[in-house]
Amino acid sequence: METIYFAGGCFWGTQRFFDQFDGVISTDTGYANGPTENPTYEEVCNDSGHAETVKVEFDSSVITLDELIGYYFKVIDPTSINKQGGDEGIQYRTGIYYTDASQLPVIEKRMAVLEEELGQKSAIEVKPLENFYKAEEYHQKYLVKNPQGYCHIPAIMFEIGKKKS
Repeated sequence: METIYFAGGCFWGTQRFFDQFDGVISTDTGYANGPTENPTYEEVCNDSGHAETVKVEFDSSVITLDELIGYYFKVIDPTSINKQGGDEGIQYRTGIYYTDASQLPVIEKRMAVLEEELGQKSAIEVKPLENFYKAEEYHQKYLVKNPQGYCHIPAIMFEIGKKKS
């Protein structure tokens, strides 16, 4: 099993998006790479410096990191700084945070291809994970609990990788 962390705007949709893929074992929403310990949602919304992030644990024999990054690129605007959809603020920045240095070459290769396609540098942070604090329980699987909840990711994107039953 491997773990990777994706910041992709509001974490409700990002979590719902990654939960659909075979090989994704579990996901948690949380707050990453900020300056303080155990921030609350209210602190994060008031510019604490943390990014709304989804921890993705996956079986790399079923879905690869390369594939996950490719899917991630489909649901973010890689050129937008501190904004995704209607959400604005530092907590909505994009980022790929890793804990295993062996993942970095895969990430860097995908980023180089993306930036070549864009013809410019992206706004996606690529950094080692500094910290991750699991979000409050009501944020976990939020769009499953609240199917009509707001999401910047189009609903059609929740149908591209349907898990096998």
